[in-house]
Amino acid sequence: MGATELRARVAALVSEATGGDVPAADILGGGSLVALGVGSLGLLRLVDAIELEYGVEVELTEPGHRLDTLDDLVAVVEAARPDEAGAVVSAAGDGR
Repeated sequence: MGATELRARVAALVSEATGGDVPAADILGGGSLVALGVGSLGLLRLVDAIELEYGVEVELTEPGHRLDTLDDLVAVVEAARPDEAGAVVSAAGDGR
């Protein structure tokens, strides 16, 4: 999954977590999730959805980790998942 696809999927998860009250298009436009209308219950639902879908642990209250924008969320997912591009390159480089 490329970066653009990941951003779109995470934006869709945010929208789903709000019951559709915050459209994915608004989230993709950028800005603070809270300012866009994602409330505390929506954030908790979002954390659960990201953890289930991507198998990563998301901490909303961890010091030094800001999770207020789509880009913040995407960075958490990208940091925790394997480097798909590197796996493809190394497999191709084996000469098989």
